[in-house]
Amino acid sequence: MADQNGHSGKDGLLFNKIAGALLGSFLTIMVVREVGGALYHPESLETPAYAIEVPEGDAHDAVKVVEVDFSTLLASADSAKGARVAKKCAACHTFDKGGKNGTGPNLWGVVGRASASVSGFNYSSALKSLGESWSFDTLSSFLESPKGFVKGTAMSFAGLRKPQDRANLLAYLRTLADNPLPLPEAAQTVEGAMPEMTTPTEH
Repeated sequence: MADQNGHSGKDGLLFNKIAGALLGSFLTIMVVREVGGALYHPESLETPAYAIEVPEGDAHDAVKVVEVDFSTLLASADSAKGARVAKKCAACHTFDKGGKNGTGPNLWGVVGRASASVSGFNYSSALKSLGESWSFDTLSSFLESPKGFVKGTAMSFAGLRKPQDRANLLAYLRTLADNPLPLPEAAQTVEGAMPEMTTPTEH
């Protein structure tokens, strides 16, 4: 009987210790949660911290876009800068009078001459059937996207996307002639529209 009472007392004491430990842990967790909530409770701001002011009215009124005709760009084009742009063409073309054809035809006198007209050069059938003269506008369109302007051309050049680069290049190519083609009359600028300018070598 003494052993049984002893074991019973020890078991009760152990249970009390475990229960006390669990209760203490629970109370500690509750205290930490309450204190943490009081310290770090977020507050809503009446105004965003990084407010950006947006002007009232139609967004299109904020910016005036000027449409520039390609002939206007030509009027102020820099042939010296165009000579630097022309270096992109030098791998396939020559520029001197009477120069040999390369992968592409010689470009002396290209501005104003008939398409596919250089003697001794084997043009693609697509370019042979173009049937146009290389005016400033036609060259600009071709130089912007050769394969887009002449479907089936053998020319691998991707094109010159920037209108100013094309204008500068054509200002330079224009000088490669005994009698340079006159520049077109510069058109007046027009407000209220995005630039709409069509626009790099002949194959």
